[in-house]
Amino acid sequence: MKIKELSSFLENIAPKAYQESYDNCGLLIGSAETEITQALITLDCTEEVVIEAINLGCNLIIAHHPIVFSGLKKLNGSNYIERVVILAIQHEIAIYAIHTNLDNVIGGVNAGIAALLGLNQTRVLLPKTATLAKLVTFVPAAHASEVKNALFAAGAGKIGNYSDCAFSVQGEGSFKANDLANPFVGEANQLHTESETRVEVIFPIHKKAEIVQALKAAHPYEEVAYDVYSLLNDNQEIGSGLIGNLPEEMTEANFLAFLKEKMELKVIRHTPFLHKNIRKVAVCGGAGSFLLKQAIACGADAYVSADFKYHEFFDAEDKLMIADIGHYESEKFTKSLICELILKKFPTFAVLLSKIDTNPVNYYL
Repeated sequence: MKIKELSSFLENIAPKAYQESYDNCGLLIGSAETEITQALITLDCTEEVVIEAINLGCNLIIAHHPIVFSGLKKLNGSNYIERVVILAIQHEIAIYAIHTNLDNVIGGVNAGIAALLGLNQTRVLLPKTATLAKLVTFVPAAHASEVKNALFAAGAGKIGNYSDCAFSVQGEGSFKANDLANPFVGEANQLHTESETRVEVIFPIHKKAEIVQALKAAHPYEEVAYDVYSLLNDNQEIGSGLIGNLPEEMTEANFLAFLKEKMELKVIRHTPFLHKNIRKVAVCGGAGSFLLKQAIACGADAYVSADFKYHEFFDAEDKLMIADIGHYESEKFTKSLICELILKKFPTFAVLLSKIDTNPVNYYL
């Protein structure tokens, strides 16, 4: 399998359009046309991980964190980023990153944390906006079903747990074809009216090209009339963090012990106990202090994330308990998640999990 086939599959699950503005996902080093021998999955791509890939005969590294976030102005090995890039290029090893785009999809990193904690009735903590669009087109009534089905097949008409969603209303269209036209109905140079169906569907905005292509392929008219509107609606399936309920409420002490066991933690930094039980829990893998206000607004009893600064713990305002479990610790199961996604689709694909502990933070206990 070529890298472009695997990256296409991964980006169908976690489209690059859903990455944050500061991020740098996708194929960072190497050619998309390269045939994959074996792939190595890691959280971070360090020099040790590249050496591990060399020793294992892997020519592709799939990392959660991009090794390159911003542009490189020099490539002389003066820091670990440049050394990793040089080493990977020298040994013809490609590096692919799937970061905040995997964080922001409903079945991604945060879903993995929620599953480990047994959370149910989960929903996105901070839904993204400006990720949806609406297509409006006008079709001869007899062809409306055919066109709608083509749009559904291309990825339009999905709202939450519902698919094939569309709105239709009947009306009358008019047009006059000139001598160069080849009209589906009507005659050249004569005004024609046709009973038409107005069809409206919602779709992910990054699929616009595919949706429009499917519309034109299925529509009987030579010239297809359509409008595309950007929507400001919250996309309930895309966004930062998740919130859900534990199967049973716990005391704060029991919850921290439970969290420590399930996430395999050495230590948890947390705010003072509020002497109330924990049932509703918000989670965000990686640095999640930016979601604290949303966690409070959603009525979370506890917020599990990482990288809170000293003064940010005060921002809990005795409204919930912050449980800072560490950046690496909150995302270390992402390797297994990526592996499971790949093997579910390609069960015979040669994929390995890195055995290198890339956590730069150590604890003296």
